Amino acid sequence: MALPQLSDEQRKQALEKAAAARHARAELRSNIKSGRVTLEEVLDSDDPIANRMKVSALIESLPGYGKAKAAKVMDELGISATRRVKGLGARQREQLIEVLSK
Repeated sequence: MALPQLSDEQRKQALEKAAAARHARAELRSNIKSGRVTLEEVLDSDDPIANRMKVSALIESLPGYGKAKAAKVMDELGISATRRVKGLGARQREQLIEVLSK
């Protein structure tokens, strides 16, 4: 599939939109790390930024978890490395909360 040809103005708007989304994701990750937002709040959220976040990034945002521990948790629960929060099933959400709330 070929990429659409964008005018300079359209390209600028797309770049600004992408930068705003990255900033919002970084702010959410910071709030998770500091404890202002809980895992349950993110999993139950209707926020598009939270829903589009990868599960691995969500786990890595939790205090005490890095790439290795996040990968181990996801492997144990059978969650794909490319899965996003919105794509989690009810059972996977429950398992994540149970495992990560210890």
